[in-house]
Amino acid sequence: MMTSLVLTVIGPDKPGLVEMLAQTIANNSGNWLESGMSRLAGKFAGILITEVPEKHADQLINALEALETQGLKVTVERSDSPENNALTQHFTLELVGHDKPGIVRDISSVLAKHHVNVERLTTELVSGSMSAELLFKAEADLLASTTLDIDALQASIENIANDLMVDIVFNT
Repeated sequence: MMTSLVLTVIGPDKPGLVEMLAQTIANNSGNWLESGMSRLAGKFAGILITEVPEKHADQLINALEALETQGLKVTVERSDSPENNALTQHFTLELVGHDKPGIVRDISSVLAKHHVNVERLTTELVSGSMSAELLFKAEADLLASTTLDIDALQASIENIANDLMVDIVFNT
């Protein structure tokens, strides 16, 4: 039987961290499945899913946690149950606007009120093309029940978009 492990990793950014992590997983019978990793504020941070035979899971967990002595903090969570995405719909949200505090809080609040799950969220600050002002950009992959009223959600998001002075596009 295979066990899925969800890992979060963080440490000071330096060459070789991904290789060290990959080698540890491979040396302990694990298989690297999915990941997202970035350099953020001088730190290397990421999340990944690895799969390992159940009989090797504890050994892999111990080896991953031991990486902290080399500067990489790894937190491990077991995920033995498969995802169930029956009766769900996927869609995306793209947002662009002048940066200001509260954008993510306000948008995520509306999504939560409509029982929409955020599967992936990426954000960044970029310079405006015509000015030096910073623009906040966000992209999100969203998941909701097929019973969700997309029009009601879009109306709620558009109301808050006006208050936040951001442009939002839904792609279903």
